[in-house]
Amino acid sequence: MRLTTPLSVLFSSDKKLSSSIKNIFGFYPGNVFLYQLAFRHKSASREFVNGIKLSNERLEYLGDAVLSSIVADFLFKKFPYKEEGFLTEMRARIVSRSQLNKLSKKLGLSNLIESEEFCNNHSKSLHGDAFEAFVGALYLDRGYKYTRKILLNRVIEVHFDIDKLQKQDTNFKSQLIEWSQKEKVPIEFKVVDEVGNGYGKQYIVELQINQESYSNGRDFSIKGAEQQAAGKALERLENESRI
Repeated sequence: MRLTTPLSVLFSSDKKLSSSIKNIFGFYPGNVFLYQLAFRHKSASREFVNGIKLSNERLEYLGDAVLSSIVADFLFKKFPYKEEGFLTEMRARIVSRSQLNKLSKKLGLSNLIESEEFCNNHSKSLHGDAFEAFVGALYLDRGYKYTRKILLNRVIEVHFDIDKLQKQDTNFKSQLIEWSQKEKVPIEFKVVDEVGNGYGKQYIVELQINQESYSNGRDFSIKGAEQQAAGKALERLENESRI
């Protein structure tokens, strides 16, 4: 009989995690530790390295960038005649925290997350954060090309209805302005920095609420950066039960 399961998995300290990843995404992890870390919320971290708790926060940061890049590439090729504004908005719809939270639960990743019970019940971003951290772990474990293949074939093509997403209202800036007018809270978008030159220039926009920095966005256009900042602000306001 041919052995199809890698020996490293058979003798892994976390066979359940390895098997779950295989069942969900179709591959066995190479470096299991990366995936263990990806699903460890900071509330469940008890290990320290140089005074820093080991959790999925750094992997989440990396995964966010990798996921955004892969989605941008996918949309660019799927919609060859659409303008930059459309592509920016569609990317925002796919990678929004609410979408990633739903996706994570649908995939069954919620069962893999280590967190304190209070955080598991009250943190509205925990599930989406874990998915981004998983993407970061996959990137470090298998590289960009393999990560792109898994996300396209196992996630985007299967779990996202792109036609339906096009029809959704996700103009985050207009939603935030509507909220600010209703609550009589002043908001302001400010371009605080520019990175790069020529066609590679990106704008960093800071959103201020009540004259205090609340969120930021970064994109190749000011409009796109404002949309990112507004989207992050709406998610934060929702987590704070202000909307």
